[in-house]
Amino acid sequence: MARSVVLAGTPRCDGCRLPPRWCVCGALPPVETAVRIDVLIHRSEQWRPSSTGGLLTRAVAGARCHVYQREDRFHAGVFQPEAIPLPGHDVWILHPRGEELPACGATLPPQVLLLDGNWRQANGMLRVVERIGRCVRLPAGVASRFWLRDQHTAGHLSTAEALLRIFHALGDTRAEEALRLHFELHVYATLRARGQRQLADDYLRDSPIGAAIPEVLDRLTAAAR
Repeated sequence: MARSVVLAGTPRCDGCRLPPRWCVCGALPPVETAVRIDVLIHRSEQWRPSSTGGLLTRAVAGARCHVYQREDRFHAGVFQPEAIPLPGHDVWILHPRGEELPACGATLPPQVLLLDGNWRQANGMLRVVERIGRCVRLPAGVASRFWLRDQHTAGHLSTAEALLRIFHALGDTRAEEALRLHFELHVYATLRARGQRQLADDYLRDSPIGAAIPEVLDRLTAAAR
């Protein structure tokens, strides 16, 4: 039976939150994109190894992370919504209740704000930040590849997959392909860290990382012996 590295108190990397032998920090180059990325991560997600909000702030060059606490706990130095928007950008806040994505080139350059938490937490975060930008929803796409948590509704995606969908909609193919490798390596390594080897092998069969970065997988496997 797989055991949680969090509950077991296993030493973890300060970057990827995985046990040192499964650490994936530095395994891939940063994702380069002209799109400005911000992640508002719920404080309960901040230290979870499975969090893909944390993955984005490690993997995407220039991405910023903001830690959310309940509004009655806000104070100077914690989280200020007004500090998120950048001059000359159109802030897109991703949420299923939003409008369709604006047509490319029809607005100012986008600054994407992703809400990282469960659906109840995301709704609470949206109420705090919706005044700083426009709420937009993702176009339909492929099913989730986030095998680390059960998705309660078909079509729900992890935070990293939401950004993958944004890159696709914007035609940023290079960033999409680079982030997909980071995301799939994150899922695979976390499954292996949990002791779910068979599930990890099943995941690998349909993953681009097997062909793209075999040397990284070989290193991880060797380190785990």
